[in-house]
Amino acid sequence: MSRVPAGLAFALVSSLSFGLSGAVARGLLDTGWSPGATTLIRVSVAALVVLPLGLVALRGRWELLRRNASLVLTYGVLAVAGAQFCYFSAVQHMQVAPALLIEYTAPAAVVVWLWLRHGQRPGPVTLAGAALAAAGLVLVLDVVSGADLSVPGVLWALGAMVGATAYFLISADEDNGLPPLSLAAGGLVVGAVALGLLGLVGLLPMDAGTADVSYAGAAGGTVAWWVPVLVLGLVTAALAYTSGIAAGRRLGSRLASFVALTEVLAAVVAAWLLLGELPRGIQLVGGLVVLAGVVTVKLGEGRGAHLAERPEPVIQN
Repeated sequence: MSRVPAGLAFALVSSLSFGLSGAVARGLLDTGWSPGATTLIRVSVAALVVLPLGLVALRGRWELLRRNASLVLTYGVLAVAGAQFCYFSAVQHMQVAPALLIEYTAPAAVVVWLWLRHGQRPGPVTLAGAALAAAGLVLVLDVVSGADLSVPGVLWALGAMVGATAYFLISADEDNGLPPLSLAAGGLVVGAVALGLLGLVGLLPMDAGTADVSYAGAAGGTVAWWVPVLVLGLVTAALAYTSGIAAGRRLGSRLASFVALTEVLAAVVAAWLLLGELPRGIQLVGGLVVLAGVVTVKLGEGRGAHLAERPEPVIQN
């Protein structure tokens, strides 16, 4: 499989995996779990699974880890812990839909960053694709009917957007030489430690329980509490982060970030299957518009932008 098709496949796997997290976590939250405890257990389980794989992928090249220590810390704090903490803080002040919409302005932030920092000026086709994707998100999230916004909520959601932007940019960086599994492992460990510290100092409530979890959708039912915990850790974090980094390395941060918009579609489907929240017709139309925007962005990706964004990796001896 060539580089771009493989990257698209990894990106879709990552989006589908991330998209499950909200509906799966909702079951735990409804039984009294706090967002902080849910996020911490999710990231911690993923760290335990990915860490051995990341160490094997290093093949004893510890100098790579030492040389990129600040990058791994930034990834763990911003892309893993920061994005999650800010998002859950946002939904404490505002509705989930507008908070998610603000967070998913990250692809536009990626385009702006690459333009200002690296001189990769987006062409008119790319800008048209960005506009289409943004319009589709508005429809998918069904915020056209109006939603109450609070200043603290908007600020927290913008913080989540910064974390998501860091995720796309760092995931696509091949210059550091870190294997994708090693970067994911390091980031998840740092993220788990950061979230744990937030809990210890009282900034993130850590409430959990062992009650059975019920899902009311067509694919729902009652399961033991550890079932959603494992799904959150193994699928929506371990698989999602590792495949997302693999996608970024092949597609570049700009295209990977726009393909990741399909996570919102996955979240709508997951909410329908697990929570019985049927998507409206306007949301389905919005999904088609999002996909049209992703295809348009791909058409606007010139070979020169790819080469500038994805330099040839350095072969390590």
